Amino acid sequence: MNILSKMLEPIPVPRMVRIRQKFDDMKLENPAQVLEEKLQAAPAMDGIRPGQRVAVAVGSRGIANIISLTKTLIDAIKERGAKPFIVPCMGSHGGATDEGQKEVLEHLGITEASVGAPIESSMEVIKLDQLENGLPVYVDRIASEADAIVVINRVKPHTAFRGTVESGIMKMIAIGLGKQKGAEACHQLGFAHMAENVPKMAKVMMGKLPILFGVALVENAYDETCRIEVLAADEVEAEEPALLVEAKARLPKLLFPQIDVLVIDYIGKNISGDGMDPNVTGRYPTPYAHGGPEVGKMVVLDLTPETKGNANGVGTADFTTSRLVDKSDWPATYANGLTSTVCAPTKIATTLSSDRDAIKAAVKTCNILDYTTCRMVRIKDTLHLGEIEISETLLEEARRHPDIDILTEPYELTFDESGYLTK
Repeated sequence: MNILSKMLEPIPVPRMVRIRQKFDDMKLENPAQVLEEKLQAAPAMDGIRPGQRVAVAVGSRGIANIISLTKTLIDAIKERGAKPFIVPCMGSHGGATDEGQKEVLEHLGITEASVGAPIESSMEVIKLDQLENGLPVYVDRIASEADAIVVINRVKPHTAFRGTVESGIMKMIAIGLGKQKGAEACHQLGFAHMAENVPKMAKVMMGKLPILFGVALVENAYDETCRIEVLAADEVEAEEPALLVEAKARLPKLLFPQIDVLVIDYIGKNISGDGMDPNVTGRYPTPYAHGGPEVGKMVVLDLTPETKGNANGVGTADFTTSRLVDKSDWPATYANGLTSTVCAPTKIATTLSSDRDAIKAAVKTCNILDYTTCRMVRIKDTLHLGEIEISETLLEEARRHPDIDILTEPYELTFDESGYLTK
């Protein structure tokens, strides 16, 4: 037993209870059919003509129904006699390499076989223009040479700034289509100016590129598609803010405003650009965003397989495990900080040898007088907040909440011989 394990040995791990948090579960029963009908009725589709090469910009997040929705879009373009192809639209993700970005799409299930269109991936960009503040505006060279461009993305709150437009169609255009250099340029002056620079860059790009429309998706708290809109390029700036308001209202959340210890099983780029969504954890990488619970100490235990070692966000936590650190791809992780200019999330949190020690360290340092009263919450990741675990000390509060069901009696967390959680 090492010295840290000896220090932590007397610290209790709370008994836990499994609960269900209930959110508005309205969803589209057949999202692909809804999109097909919207595309048939969209005047912007008239801009697609026979023989044209049409770039379909697809990003790197785990968007619900992304395969079927992308295929529906591809099929609609083919029906017009055009030749669609996929361009990875993800800034610096995928290690900022051609093949890496293609692999990200493949991990999401976006392949030529699944959607019926080839993927053309390149990090080469051209400079379109520059803003009045001097920031250059870049675009993917392959997309720029297409006869038409369409974008598909989810609209949701950003994790590091607040504005009328945050994550959605305009950010997808400004940063996603800008590739690594475009993302770097948009972030160069910091997140204090992102609410201004994202729409300005997107407007320049929509004015100079053959961007026809964006497919804007809104998801409910259960990561299910609940709204689809096809917005012509000249409608995006006016219509996207209302979709953001709806997305914020539907954001999943933890129904406990004060938490001593938050344990997160997995972080990863497929979960959030920040590894875990700060809108859920209340821990933001910049001072330009806010919201969420008050959390004393936060623990992240492991990486998702899909993140391929990118541990961006681990530095936002207080504690992590040797397992997570050992499987991290630090150059890929640091590339996020170098591109976004926010490097705190790419630092290594205080690292313990096991899940048990990391959780105990959080309990020990959460600044409460009696460790047995620790208000602890454990979640799989920040996308899945329907069923979660809470400590026994939160049980009475949970019973009083109209949107919480108690699923089990209190039980002990179990660890294997190495101190890692068994379930």
